[in-house]
Amino acid sequence: MSHCSFHLTVPNAMASLLVTGGAGFIGANFVHYWLKQHPDDTLVVLDALTYAGNRSSLAGLERHANFTFVHGNICNTDKVIALLQQHRVDTIVHFAAESHVDRSIQGPDTFIQTNITGTHSLLKAARQVWIEVPALHKKTALPHRFHHVSTDEVFGSLAADQPAFTEETPYAPNSPYSASKAAADHLVRAYHQTYGLATTISRCSNNYGPYHYPEKLIPLTLTSILHNKAIPVFGDGQQIRDWLYVLDHVRAIETILMQDKAGDTWNIGARCELTNLQLIHKLCQIMDRAFATRPPLRQQFAQAMAAQAGDSASLIRYVQDRPGHDRRYAMDPTKIEQQLGFAPSEPFEAGIVKTVDWFLDNEPWWRSAASQLT
Repeated sequence: MSHCSFHLTVPNAMASLLVTGGAGFIGANFVHYWLKQHPDDTLVVLDALTYAGNRSSLAGLERHANFTFVHGNICNTDKVIALLQQHRVDTIVHFAAESHVDRSIQGPDTFIQTNITGTHSLLKAARQVWIEVPALHKKTALPHRFHHVSTDEVFGSLAADQPAFTEETPYAPNSPYSASKAAADHLVRAYHQTYGLATTISRCSNNYGPYHYPEKLIPLTLTSILHNKAIPVFGDGQQIRDWLYVLDHVRAIETILMQDKAGDTWNIGARCELTNLQLIHKLCQIMDRAFATRPPLRQQFAQAMAAQAGDSASLIRYVQDRPGHDRRYAMDPTKIEQQLGFAPSEPFEAGIVKTVDWFLDNEPWWRSAASQLT
């Protein structure tokens, strides 16, 4: 079966992108980056603005002539078809997902609906506009790309002495969230194999950086310190994660979109493994240092008594572990390094300080985001 190529490989070619979940953490970072690096491209964001989608994460982009925001759900296939046709979209970058493991344990139905049914809705729309309609007119499929953003969690959990996940690692999801993402991955692959849809899939390790939602580990730790509240640590805190700066993830996706091989999968990681407890202690140290060297913070965050006293780690409290908590994730990014020449550029020590500074400098954003959490 011949598969469609992707015209972004043509130098200086203009593209039209539909970015789902573009008001979320990684999606918003992608949108800001793409419009800066590719200002002549058309970019349409489709976001349902659930609690994890924040319109303010895209503040200022309305002034960009080629940016459009659409409030809508990816499960509405007719709406997706209309957007693809109206904006002559040739590239879908699919971030939209329910992604919090604890929430998936408490209520898996939403994860099944958004992550599986929603992804299938997008695939159906893309197939109809890019392949089926041209075929009705005796034409070849339109040049296109459907890029699906997945997660390392589809591979399950690693023991401390096991090698990192590769693109060939068997799927073994352990939570309703990771199971729903695995199912979405399989649907994307099936649409390539069966219908010739030009798809790519990337699986990333844990991201950190600006616009990170307050329920996740890093922003939760930071806001707990600023509120002088307990910092929760699941179990013994020895769960290991590979931490990737969000803009490096965005650049990796850009690199994948620029290459012409459809039907492939890519692991994106930073080779930066830390236990949750190591990460939390690092954040406490950075916060204590910030309060020691930036006196105005003491007035701005008067509640942050532990940070002002230089002892944020005193807020750490161990809590009962969540069911099925994966012990370790680690990504082997050798393939994308060797075949596409991509490697992260942000060292963890620098990226995590940037992240803390962003949260200290953007209090209105995270307070607004936190107010939407239920």
